[in-house]
Amino acid sequence: MTQLDHQIHSIDPEVAGSRIFKFIAFLYGIAAYLVFFVTILYAIGFVTGLVVPKTIDIGPQAPTIEAVVIDLVLMSIFAVQHSVMARQQFKAWWTQFVPKPVERSTYVLLASLSLLLLFWQWRPLPAIIWNVENPDLAVILVTLSFAGWILVFTSTYLINHFELFGLHQVTNHLIGKETPPPRFKTPLLYNFVRHPIYLGFIIAFWAAPTMTAGHLLFAVVTTLYIFVGIALEEHDLVALFGDEYRQYKQRVSMLIPWRRSL
Repeated sequence: MTQLDHQIHSIDPEVAGSRIFKFIAFLYGIAAYLVFFVTILYAIGFVTGLVVPKTIDIGPQAPTIEAVVIDLVLMSIFAVQHSVMARQQFKAWWTQFVPKPVERSTYVLLASLSLLLLFWQWRPLPAIIWNVENPDLAVILVTLSFAGWILVFTSTYLINHFELFGLHQVTNHLIGKETPPPRFKTPLLYNFVRHPIYLGFIIAFWAAPTMTAGHLLFAVVTTLYIFVGIALEEHDLVALFGDEYRQYKQRVSMLIPWRRSL
């Protein structure tokens, strides 16, 4: 037996299994992130009506009531998954079955799949609510919508984009590095509004030169969900950071810069 054979056979099977699991978990995290990345790019085209084959105003026609019910169910699936799985109580239960290093990646993957389901099964409501005919104003609104998406992406990078979407966790697990406990920080934009990511989504959804009934339904429901999500998220943040976050709430506006109430 060569020295190399001896080294291979002397590896503890549990250690080898652990290394294999770490690598599989890492690949799983990358796959989940790639699904998310494709989904968010499609979401931009879906809402703005550009590039992608199926948008918020394109798809199989259905009677108005049927279309509204289907669209509400699709948005509810995303909202329930997104909110319930983000709660600490659910995470404590969920990680009994899903390894903790891939918990965030699994959350991201399921959220992406629920959005893809929405894009696939969405029923358009083509009635025009408003249509901006002035080409300059229409360009301004489209630009503002894209600015909203840029605000979303920029804000995620300010608070650690790769941790938010699970890559940081699986990478740390792969190299055997402990993930540090969360610490409260308010980088750049977070000194003006507490939730710049949500603000970006609201701008992106509402800044439309042509607003159909289907787009309006989507914008209204997602905006209402954002306010519910903020309430749930801030409840968790107060539980996690205590007075530090309470003082932050008193100091910084929720969504509108320099205005405490919103």
